[in-house]
Amino acid sequence: MTIDYEKGILKNQTALVTGASSGIGEGIAKAMAAAGANVVVNYSSKEDAANLIVQDIKKAGGSAIAVKADVSSEDQALAMFRTMFDTYGTVDILINNSGIQKDSPFKDMTLQQWQRVLDVNLTGAFLCAREAAKEFIRRGIVPEHSRAAGKIIFISSVHEVIPWSGHANYAASKGGIMLLMKSLAQELGPHGIRVNSIGPGAIKTDINRQAWETPEAEASLLKLIPYNRVGETEDIARVAVWLASDEADYITGTTIYADGGMLLYPGFAAGG
Repeated sequence: MTIDYEKGILKNQTALVTGASSGIGEGIAKAMAAAGANVVVNYSSKEDAANLIVQDIKKAGGSAIAVKADVSSEDQALAMFRTMFDTYGTVDILINNSGIQKDSPFKDMTLQQWQRVLDVNLTGAFLCAREAAKEFIRRGIVPEHSRAAGKIIFISSVHEVIPWSGHANYAASKGGIMLLMKSLAQELGPHGIRVNSIGPGAIKTDINRQAWETPEAEASLLKLIPYNRVGETEDIARVAVWLASDEADYITGTTIYADGGMLLYPGFAAGG
């Protein structure tokens, strides 16, 4: 991680990172702390992993707490926000990262597989964004902390625009996030709230380990990535910190794709 903690680009701000016990969420949580923010490390099942992340942040001089909540449950999401407010008083940055996959050929996809992915990936993002927006509007802008009243960042995917056979539920959830993000940016902008998304491509995390773990698998994956490397969690974390900072103050309502060029449709490089 190359972000300088002493720089303090997010000093005196509090960031809630959902699904932060592993993968991209873990990387973002540590980067937010390195940039000076207080961090709420949300998890749904990996308590030990979440506590280790909090310990790592504290050892590095940061401030963090771990809070268990299934973001698709309204009661648990509300309880998570209350715990955060009891500890840090407010929230300045929401990273809506929680996401799952339940893959299936469409003709065999069960209602449970469809519904669970939409519940976590889209409804969970809605619930957390709604509660964050309420607090941002209530508190307003604190100029010594940030030029914005609050920042909401959705961790979406290149699959908000690229169709994905065998993953219809996941792609539908990310397509929904795209227009949820844009609608919120339009509605909340007058309150000084910025809303954006990050669209990762192929990132080395446990959820897609089989796609990059062996040299053969990685070579196959790289055919989809013109930049010729598989992404790391730090690639997304750096973008998240910058997008949450005042350096990105005039950016709202957009998705920044960190994908090594996957959206360039490399299959057409030789003319299709």
